[in-house]
Amino acid sequence: MVKFNRFTLDNGLRVIVHEDNTTPMAVLNILYDVGARDEDPEQTGFAHLFEHLMFGGSVNIPNYDGPLQRVGGENNAFTSNDITNYYITLPSANIETAFWLESDRMLSLAFSEKSLEVQRNVVIEEFKQRYLNQPYGDVWLKLRPLVYKTHPYRWATIGKTIKHIEDAKIEDVKAFFKKHYNPQNAIMVVGGDVKTEDVKLMAEKWFGSIPAGEKYVRNLPQEEPQTEARRETVNAKVPLNDLYIAFQMGARTDASYYPVELMSDILSRGNSSRLYRKLIKEEQLFSDVHAYITGSLDKGMFILQGKPVEGVSIEQAEQALWAELERMKNDDVSVDELTKVQNKTESTMLFSEMSLLDKAMNLAQFELLGDAAELNNETRKFLAVTAAQIKEQANAIFRKENSSTLVYLAEKEEAEPMLAASEN
Repeated sequence: MVKFNRFTLDNGLRVIVHEDNTTPMAVLNILYDVGARDEDPEQTGFAHLFEHLMFGGSVNIPNYDGPLQRVGGENNAFTSNDITNYYITLPSANIETAFWLESDRMLSLAFSEKSLEVQRNVVIEEFKQRYLNQPYGDVWLKLRPLVYKTHPYRWATIGKTIKHIEDAKIEDVKAFFKKHYNPQNAIMVVGGDVKTEDVKLMAEKWFGSIPAGEKYVRNLPQEEPQTEARRETVNAKVPLNDLYIAFQMGARTDASYYPVELMSDILSRGNSSRLYRKLIKEEQLFSDVHAYITGSLDKGMFILQGKPVEGVSIEQAEQALWAELERMKNDDVSVDELTKVQNKTESTMLFSEMSLLDKAMNLAQFELLGDAAELNNETRKFLAVTAAQIKEQANAIFRKENSSTLVYLAEKEEAEPMLAASEN
């Protein structure tokens, strides 16, 4: 069980404190309730661009990393379609440095054409290297708009196109910051060798005077149920054919999330999983095969992905995957099979409680979902899942009309023409 205290500042900043005196370290984690889903369809990639801009220095601290390194700290961040998360780990004796750094860039991020140009170039290069110039790198650029036709999940976190980043103007950047990067849109978790009363004093000192920001109501267009199968085939310079089948599933807050998560584990978690045993070991149809979910705050995706071995057609591979899905729909999961994945999930949850940073990030995410205390009920919810619930979700999700299939076909390199031997 992860114990914590919490309080809220007058400006709306929610603060969670996890006291853990078994470590000399501390972590300060700030989750901003903004992700790629909050972007203008004509200005995508802004949430990720901001992750980079936040490290470009604030008005009072032009070099963010310098002061942190001097006190033995490390930092990083990540952006998803739902959230943006920043974290600092450092010796607990120096925790106030983290408060100083994070509060200053929440209040006074330095906006300059130079900083924007530098970070714009970094993001554009990342777009090219990770998404355009890497085999299968553009999968999310293709799969998301295949699955989503209305919801902003239809574009990847990096954005729809490089042009949206190239065209970003300083006034657009400032407006995005003003709307989303403020106390009432943030959750701060402080964990480690700290005292709640000390954290309260530091939170008031460093964050209390920051304006709350204007409250806005998120009103995203919701995705309609899918009613027909979708398909796209791409001829690409990739080493092997690759197959993706994605299905619409419920949101992270739906009760169905728990049986669906376990269903993905039954199919694909470890060498004793169904897909590995049947399709890799027994039938030798795939070189690798996976099943996983996105766990999105709004309607998510259940994804099957596999690379057929040489000589196995896409049609054969697809039929084999659907055969396993039909088995999941028609046959009850055995007691042993269900118990195994539940035990693995329980083990994962217990191991996450050994990491100070994991605990901080988990507390922030559960607070965003509605209540940080629900983190301590998560294992119980997985253990309560029944075979009947898994079968019910399999029948609800694994339908042809709910499927979006993306196929990569490896382009064959043409052999060099042989030159005729010259006569002597």
